Amino acid sequence: MNEQVVGGDFLSKLQKIWNNNQKIILGAIAGIIVLVGGFWAYKENIAKPANNKAAEAIYAAENYFAQDSSRKVLDGDGQSKGVLYVIKNHSGTPAANLAHYYAGISYLKLGEFNKAIEHLKDFSTSSKPVQMVAYGALADAYGEAGKKEDAIEYYKKAGNHFVQDQNMSAEYLWRAAKLYETLNKNKEAVELYKEIKTKYPNAKANDIDKDIYKLSIEKNEFSIK
Repeated sequence: MNEQVVGGDFLSKLQKIWNNNQKIILGAIAGIIVLVGGFWAYKENIAKPANNKAAEAIYAAENYFAQDSSRKVLDGDGQSKGVLYVIKNHSGTPAANLAHYYAGISYLKLGEFNKAIEHLKDFSTSSKPVQMVAYGALADAYGEAGKKEDAIEYYKKAGNHFVQDQNMSAEYLWRAAKLYETLNKNKEAVELYKEIKTKYPNAKANDIDKDIYKLSIEKNEFSIK
């Protein structure tokens, strides 16, 4: 397995996660924007002009995010500001928190993994499906940056954060197990494979049995090298 790619092409998997969870993510984003709107109403006489600019930037960034235009998400298009502007000028607001998410995913798609890590670590939400995706993306970034132990930690967080999504929970735990294998921690890998088989018997069923068998057989001179 290519050590820089966990469980196949991580970018295609990231796109699949977005496609499968788009309604949930956009719904959570809408909720955040509502909270931001309430904040503006409360602070109307103090910060309304600045927050309107932040809202415009987030709105434009959301459109570019859906179009997979990562640079425009980050930097804007010359007329609208990007999420980096929101983070810099509106730190501590719900809009800036959301901007960290967009920035982290965008940097991940662009292959700038350390920047992706920086922003995804600064994002948090009470929406478990969205937080699961954020943890998984953070794990992808750590894995691509060669920080395998950190990647394992966040894959396991993602896999246990929103267990109602059995397929994605199993996928994240499986990625963690695969990374354990690259670190020659086969015992830990088998434990995770067995956890997946127990908790999510209908997810990755064909792969899991093969993975457990492969790591459980005793090595000998006839073993494949």
